[in-house]
Amino acid sequence: MSGGAAGSLNRMDRADTHSRKPRVAVVFGGRSSEHAISCVTAGSVLAAIDRERYDVVPIGITTEGRWVLAEDAPEKLAISGDRLPSVDETGTSVILAGDPTLTELTVHEPAKVPQAFGSVDVVLPLLHGPYGEDGTLQGLLELAGVPYVGSGVLSSAASMDKEYMKVVLAAAGLPVGAHVVVRPRDWETNRDAVREAIAALGYPVFVKPARGGSSIGITKVSDAHGVDDAIGTARQHDPKVVVEAYVEAREIECGVLQAKTPGPPDVSVVAEIVVQGEHEFYDFEAKYLDGATRLDVPADIPENSAAQIRQFAARAFEALSCEGLARVDFFLRRDGSVLVNEVNTMPGFTPTSMFPLVWAASGVDYPALVDRLLRSALQRPLGLR
Repeated sequence: MSGGAAGSLNRMDRADTHSRKPRVAVVFGGRSSEHAISCVTAGSVLAAIDRERYDVVPIGITTEGRWVLAEDAPEKLAISGDRLPSVDETGTSVILAGDPTLTELTVHEPAKVPQAFGSVDVVLPLLHGPYGEDGTLQGLLELAGVPYVGSGVLSSAASMDKEYMKVVLAAAGLPVGAHVVVRPRDWETNRDAVREAIAALGYPVFVKPARGGSSIGITKVSDAHGVDDAIGTARQHDPKVVVEAYVEAREIECGVLQAKTPGPPDVSVVAEIVVQGEHEFYDFEAKYLDGATRLDVPADIPENSAAQIRQFAARAFEALSCEGLARVDFFLRRDGSVLVNEVNTMPGFTPTSMFPLVWAASGVDYPALVDRLLRSALQRPLGLR
């Protein structure tokens, strides 16, 4: 962070927010395998936040979990060729205490007395995956009494865990695909039973970390011979694994925003992901590195299918008690039937990511989208709701 930015952060009481710009802590990076993608998202958001309306404090979380004051330099958080960005581990350490009576950030420097750095009015947590998108950070912010953008503890945790997401959605009457959950004990004590359950799905299958994202650790398996290696790959990212039956379908996505007034959530136009080239599925390289993906916004699908997907997106959002925002991913099969694939409570947020694109096509441009999320979070009560 530049000296000028740091110098502008004086100790202020939160009650003074009506006479000054709200202070936004943009938190990114984190301990998950999606660290780099979180940094990319943060760079885009930092460039878009209206500095006339908000005082911005970039906070990076290193891959080891240390919170540091980050440089307010969005361009350094972009993907450059094959280079993925990361949080600079040399930054000054900063702590947000889980105490609602102490809302200030505290700076810790070697051999120096900790110093109050300034209060935070709202946190924009741009973390993807475990230790950020899964309810852990949300729990800290609830304890600290600091408003934040996005879903709360339960909905973040349930949406992140593909097993429980499917349980909740199915209980709400939403269609989900056939799958098998492989817990650590299952794999360590009865692998033959696991292999039989997976074979019953029929091949090919997709083997995924249960609590991962950005297509990291996912393998498409064509026959029984590839199952063990695929589970091993997924378990490098999460000890619990979900194996999903292959669905021949088009991949459709829809954005959801919490309504400005009491009522059902707002839903965007629907869009389609088209994977081109030699990629067998929408993997990490196709998403972020080699430009093999085309995003059709809006999707060229029948109106009745689009209407059903939008309805299902709103129902999924509410079934999981989501708040703020979510992106709901679907499979549209040839016979017109729809399956809910995933619910992402903190979707990719670069200007070329699907979530901002569908909202731009729905009349909400990128800066307005960021502003709406921050304003909604500032107005939302903390605690049980």
